[in-house]
Amino acid sequence: MSTKKDSIITMKSSEMLYNFLENTHLHKKDFAQMIGVTLSYVYNLIDETIPFSTRSTTLERIATVMDISPEEFVEYKIPQDPIVIDDATEFIREKQKEKNLTTVQFLKSFPRKQRLEIVDILRGARPIPLDWEKVSIIAQVLDINKEEMYDYWEMRLRQLLQNSGFNFDSNQELAKAIFGCARDYVYKTCI
Repeated sequence: MSTKKDSIITMKSSEMLYNFLENTHLHKKDFAQMIGVTLSYVYNLIDETIPFSTRSTTLERIATVMDISPEEFVEYKIPQDPIVIDDATEFIREKQKEKNLTTVQFLKSFPRKQRLEIVDILRGARPIPLDWEKVSIIAQVLDINKEEMYDYWEMRLRQLLQNSGFNFDSNQELAKAIFGCARDYVYKTCI
């Protein structure tokens, strides 16, 4: 049973979303892609045809695109496990701020299919990609030197290898060769 208080809460969040889309001139279809939902779902949220989302993932994605804290939505329940933002994500956010890019401007620099992934990186839900091509696109958008971005990529790959059982102590020479070749490749293609 819906109470008067519930409809006020829904209206507030829906209104915040509507105002954001209007003020940024962001098409609802682009917004839907950025947060990983359908266009009709976005229309339903704005029109209050359905209650505003209470799903933390959706609210965090909406908040990330809007450049606000998810706590600004009264429907948001703070997760029990804290969100940990890794060094690479912090670095990307700092560079985004240095370039004075809103999240919408930043996201529009990427192919549509990659935008949701970038939103999830910015909100701390996933690390930077292992795919060097995707990492280099992030570097290119933010005018980051690829050599500088390489360090974060290597840290990510080391973490993945270690979590998969790779023993860096007993495989020092192999690790040195792997990352030496990768570094040479990146540095040579940066010229």
